[in-house]
Amino acid sequence: MNTTIRSTRRARHGLRSYAVGAAAAAALLATTACEPGEADVAVAPSTPPAASSPAASAAPGDGDNGDADDSGSVALCTHQDLSFSATRYDAPGEQLRHIMVVAVNTGGTTCEMQNAPEITLGDAQGPAPVMEGTEPGEPFALAPGEKAYAGVLTTGGHRDTYEVTFMNLTLGIPGGEAEAEEPVELEMPTEGSFQADDGQRVTGWQPTEGLAMRPVTLS
Repeated sequence: MNTTIRSTRRARHGLRSYAVGAAAAAALLATTACEPGEADVAVAPSTPPAASSPAASAAPGDGDNGDADDSGSVALCTHQDLSFSATRYDAPGEQLRHIMVVAVNTGGTTCEMQNAPEITLGDAQGPAPVMEGTEPGEPFALAPGEKAYAGVLTTGGHRDTYEVTFMNLTLGIPGGEAEAEEPVELEMPTEGSFQADDGQRVTGWQPTEGLAMRPVTLS
């Protein structure tokens, strides 16, 4: 009898414990359902810092391989930078009066041409005067392989002529404390000799053949 009662009490106690535990579990589930879990929280993807491009990060002027110095200027051409030639510019059979002088940049860097060449025709007392209005207003750049041109008028029909058997050229006095370079002897533009007089003229250096030769051929 007592054994049966104790068994019954244990059974009831077990049912109560089960009921209490089930109720607690249900409450916990309800609470969990109301709160957002980790899976419910939207996580914004992290944005990696933008990689700076070489163009944006490079300082102005970095990587420039120009021939300018720190001040941005280009050095004047010298005889060492150039090779020179003289060509007859008259029609076949005509008296030689017009000569085209060409300077080619044979160096490895860009340089600047300015003013006019100093060209002495034979035994003249000085270089041929520069034809008015033919000097370039500003120096112009001469890259490796490029050419500069000057025109020479040998006679202006002013006075008696004299015979020219050689021609010398210099680029002139560079200015400052620099000394003038030694003259370069130009190869004659014709076999033998030609005539010159005091009406001879030379144009300033020009970047094109037309600009150099038009003034002398119209004279």
